[in-house]
Amino acid sequence: MRRPGERADAARGGPLPVPAEPPAGCALCPRLAAFRAENRRAHPDWHNSPVRSFGSARPELLIVGLAPGLKGANRTGRPFTGDYAGALLYPTLVRFGYARGTYGADPADGLALTGCRVTNAVRCVPPANRPTGPEAATCRRFLAAEIAATRPRAILALGAIAHDSVLAALGLRRNSRRFAHGAIHELADGRVLADSYHCSRYNLNTGRLTEAMFAAVFEGLRRRLSRRRGAAAPGRARRPPGSATQP
Repeated sequence: MRRPGERADAARGGPLPVPAEPPAGCALCPRLAAFRAENRRAHPDWHNSPVRSFGSARPELLIVGLAPGLKGANRTGRPFTGDYAGALLYPTLVRFGYARGTYGADPADGLALTGCRVTNAVRCVPPANRPTGPEAATCRRFLAAEIAATRPRAILALGAIAHDSVLAALGLRRNSRRFAHGAIHELADGRVLADSYHCSRYNLNTGRLTEAMFAAVFEGLRRRLSRRRGAAAPGRARRPPGSATQP
């Protein structure tokens, strides 16, 4: 039986508090709402609404991207689905045991996330793929609610804006942990925050990010989480939090 203020969401792994997701007609950011309306008129068969998170309701890992792509999640309604970034992200999740099935760039492809959840710092598609600072700040209430509701042990930020949004959602100063590709930051609440360049077309085509570099981030996270599981086992001392390190 659900508690008051929760909704059933079987496709995404169970109930979550309503505040973790913006309403379909969210108008908190006028520019983004107007852009959604413009795309709804041009493409009435597209999703054209805030994109809800996808994956386990109680994940070990929460992945935070920037915002839906115009022809990706804004079209399909599932994060990183139908765009260039999803073609790298989801097969990588399968490789590291965070997903099962085959990514088919379609919400009906049967792909399921296991111990993992994917969301965005900004839930609506922005013009030119660039949300403004005030838009990211306005949407942060949903990211904060997402983290509080799902209680992940690790968060992976894809890009500096996602990194800063996670810190702000957790009430931490931006300069308390600097973004750096491959960095893994220990947080005071026991979580870890990992960083990666965004798996965007631009970063991949320019060589700023490669498949090997992206996989190395997950290798580092896997080692760190494995060590933390061992440290939490009976008879073993927990390792004290430290500063950001490179895996």
